Amino acid sequence: MSPESVPAPALPVVWRPKKGRVVAYGFAGLVMLGALVMAFVLPEPFGPADRIAMVALGGVIAWLLHRLGRCRVEADEQGVIVVNPLRVHRYEWPEVLGVTLVESEPWAKIDFADGATVGAMGLQGSEKDRTVRQVRELLALIRERGETEERR
Repeated sequence: MSPESVPAPALPVVWRPKKGRVVAYGFAGLVMLGALVMAFVLPEPFGPADRIAMVALGGVIAWLLHRLGRCRVEADEQGVIVVNPLRVHRYEWPEVLGVTLVESEPWAKIDFADGATVGAMGLQGSEKDRTVRQVRELLALIRERGETEERR
């Protein structure tokens, strides 16, 4: 399937990894369950503060895993939103030049008119064919939306 043959999807659209979310939220659940069990079975020298700290530590770890699991790329009428663990990037269509997915890279990269490149962790390279399709869909939207804005 050539990139040109992929039609642009209807907006709004959200691309997110499947495996990464399952792993992140699965481990978050296991960590919280383990922290709760440990809080109840800690032997006597450990007091209520230790039990609370155990659950709080599990909560922090689960929150960090949530930050990894929330990664995605969204496209709407205004532009593209790249949600990574630490930052959310919002770009208008005329700013977006392209998206690349190199086989050895962990995720796709989106190039912008100001010379910036942002890693899009929501387009995971490990999900090979699925991500290739998602990147082609985003490229079709970039061609459709970006070029339309430039012609005005």
